Amino acid sequence: MSQVPEKTTWRTPEVCLILMAAAAPFSFSIWMTLLNNFTVEAAGFTGKEIGILQSLREIPGFLAFTAVFLLLVLREQVFAVLALAMLGLGVAITGLFPTAYGLYFTTIIMSVGFHYFETIQMSLSLQWLPKTIAPRALGRQMSARSVGSLLAYGLIFGAIFLLAPDMLDGVMGKVGGGHGATEAVAEASAMSAEHTWLYIILYACGGGVTIALALFIWLAFPRIDGHEVQHKHMVFRKRYWLYYALTFMGGARRQIFVVFAGFLLVTKFDFTVIEIAGLYLANHVVTMWFAPKLGGLISRFGERKALIVEYIGLIIVFGSYAVVETASVAAALYVLDHLFFSFAIAQKSYLQKIADGRDIAATSSVSFSINHIAAVVIPAVFGAVLWPISPSLVFIAGAIMAAVSLVLSFNVPSEPGPGNEVMWGKVSAAAVPAE
Repeated sequence: MSQVPEKTTWRTPEVCLILMAAAAPFSFSIWMTLLNNFTVEAAGFTGKEIGILQSLREIPGFLAFTAVFLLLVLREQVFAVLALAMLGLGVAITGLFPTAYGLYFTTIIMSVGFHYFETIQMSLSLQWLPKTIAPRALGRQMSARSVGSLLAYGLIFGAIFLLAPDMLDGVMGKVGGGHGATEAVAEASAMSAEHTWLYIILYACGGGVTIALALFIWLAFPRIDGHEVQHKHMVFRKRYWLYYALTFMGGARRQIFVVFAGFLLVTKFDFTVIEIAGLYLANHVVTMWFAPKLGGLISRFGERKALIVEYIGLIIVFGSYAVVETASVAAALYVLDHLFFSFAIAQKSYLQKIADGRDIAATSSVSFSINHIAAVVIPAVFGAVLWPISPSLVFIAGAIMAAVSLVLSFNVPSEPGPGNEVMWGKVSAAAVPAE
C-alpha cells in the first residue's frame, strides 16, 4: 500500500511537461543533424531540393493557429501526446524514403507533429504551472530539451564511431568544411548505398524513442485539466499587442541564428561538420546548466529586466558577427547567441501574467504563427538581397531588429498583469470584451 503515494508523487503536471520537453528534441535533433548529409548521399539533393524541403518544413509553423480548431474535438493533453507521436513517426520513417518526394512527405509529417506539439506544449505549460513558479519550471523544461538533444547527439556519434568511422574521415568533413564540394558530392553518391542502412537505423531509433515516450506519457499520467476552460476559437486581443510584437521580433532573431550564423561559420571560417556539431553540444550543455538558473532570476527580477538584458546582449552579438575575423571568437559568439534563446522564458511568463486564463491555448496558437512569419520571409529576402552584397549586412540588420526589440522591452511593466500589459499604448478594458 505504501507504493501508491510513491507512484503518484512523480505523476505531476510539471514532470509530464518535462518528459514531453525532452522527448521532442531527441528525435528532432537526430533529424536535423543527419539531414544535410542524408539528402546529399541518399537522395542526391542540390540547393534547389533542400530549399524546397526547408520551405515545406516551415509551413506547418505558419499554420499553427489552426491548432485551436482541433481543440474542438481533442483535449489539449491528448493533442500534445498525439502530436509528439506524429513527430516521432515522421522522423522514424525518414530513412525509408531516400527520394526527393519521399523526403518532402516525411518532412511534412514530422513538421506538423513538431509545430503542433510546440504550440500545445507552451499552452499547457502556461495553464498548468502556477505563476509564482512558472519561470523556474520553464527553465527546467528548457534544460530537459538540452538533455534530450545531448542524448541524441550521443547516439549519433556513438553509432558513427562504432559502425561507420569512415563517415568522419570522408564525406562529413568535406561537405561541412566548404572545400572540394564537387568531389564531396561524388564521393557521397558512391558511399550512399553503404551508409543508407545507418541512416535508417538512426532515424528509426530517434523517432522510435519519441513515440515510446509519447506512449509512456499517455499511459502513466492522469488526464490533467487546466485552471480554466479554454476558448475553442481564434483569439486576437488588442491589449496583447506588445506580446505579439515581441513574438514577431523573436521569430526574426531566430532566423538570423538558425539560417545565417552557422552558414557564416562554414563559409567564412571553414568549420567542419564535426566542429559545428561540437558547437551544438556546447550550446546544449550551457543551456542545460543556465536555463533553470535564468528562470529563478526572472522570478526574482521580472520579465522587463530579463528582456532588456537579452536585447542589449543580442545587439552586441549581432554587431560582433558583422566584424568578427577570428574563428574562435565567432564560435564563442555562436554559443552566446544560442544562450540568449533561454530568455524566451520571459516572453512566455509575461503572456501568462497578462492573459485571460481562457485565452492561453488560442493565443499560443496565434503567437506561434506570428513567430513564423519571419521564418517565411527573412531567409529568402536576406539570403537573396543582403548576403550577396556582404554577409555583414545580414547581421547589421539583425542588430537593428534587436534594437527595435529593446525599445519594445522598455514598454513591459515591472509588474505585468491584466489591465497593466504595457506602460504606454494601453487598451482600455472596456474596449476588449472577454469573449
